[in-house]
Amino acid sequence: MFNITELLVAFLISSIVAFVTTPLIRKLAIKINAVDHPDEDRKKHAEPKARIGGLAIVLGVIAGLIYLQPEHPHMNDIIIGGIIIIITGLLDDLFNLKPYQKLIGQVAAASVIISSGLIIDKLTMPFVGTIELGFFGYALTFLWIIGVTNAINLIDGLDGLAAGVSAIGLTSILIIAITDYRIIVVYLCMVMVASCLGFLYHNFYPAKIFMGDTGALFLGYAIAVISMLGLFKNVALFSFIIPIIIIAVPIFDTIFAIIRRVINRQSIGQADRKHIHYRLMERGYSHQASVLIIYAFTGAFGIMAIIFSSATLLASLIVIVLFVLAIQVIAELTGIFNGQQPVLNGIRKMMGKKENV
Repeated sequence: MFNITELLVAFLISSIVAFVTTPLIRKLAIKINAVDHPDEDRKKHAEPKARIGGLAIVLGVIAGLIYLQPEHPHMNDIIIGGIIIIITGLLDDLFNLKPYQKLIGQVAAASVIISSGLIIDKLTMPFVGTIELGFFGYALTFLWIIGVTNAINLIDGLDGLAAGVSAIGLTSILIIAITDYRIIVVYLCMVMVASCLGFLYHNFYPAKIFMGDTGALFLGYAIAVISMLGLFKNVALFSFIIPIIIIAVPIFDTIFAIIRRVINRQSIGQADRKHIHYRLMERGYSHQASVLIIYAFTGAFGIMAIIFSSATLLASLIVIVLFVLAIQVIAELTGIFNGQQPVLNGIRKMMGKKENV
């Protein structure tokens, strides 16, 4: 059983460490010129911003885990993979690595996890039951870690976005883990959420510091691994869908980005201003409003996942329908489908409001 007092103390330790160390890291970043400069294309901030703020999140997590001292057969391997990811992100923030160089670090971290035996070895399907994946589980695990790590990294485009989305998603995982009695997942989620919140105070619009790839890659890696420890092992009818629902916004933003770049014959690693958060701003929403809209959708998806994790078959199917509709609404809000808004116009019609043409 969980010791609530112990968890609360760990939460306070992680959040305070992240909160206190962020200004110190900001000063260090400015001193060593680890800053993000504005440009005419993607980076619209008015002045250079420190960009290794993710170190504060890392320090908060380390402090919380030192207090909790969680035990798990794969804990050392998770830490080693995390160190590789942190070094990769830090090197990118300092020296602007090329996409393939960052990928090498991600592959190395994923390889450590897979070689340890921590893999997605089975999925739960309705009418079929548990499906053992065998060798395919290794490939799925590799794609999951690399995919989620990059998904969080790609959504890190507005002040407070990646930290807030990660905190909301991890909170959803935390609630599911508590109901499922997965102690290691509870411990990891608690210190991760606390660290994100401690950092978010300095990172929310207008940000004083960016988390950089140091933070974004670390958060993506952590979410991927934590979900493997808990969500894929859930006994729900559609266990494999739960983690996808929780981080649906960054996942589908990444999928849309890949499809868009392939169609336009661009490199998949090429940056652009067509991500969901940028599209919201292009359609007239303010910087802060765009972030809050994505927060709201992430929260809604988290609630869906929590319900889904212990729902009956009928309730699960209803959640899936709502999930698909929510993705459609996001696509329509951001104009991904060339401005067509059948779902939003249907909602407006039901409310007696004029449709958008």
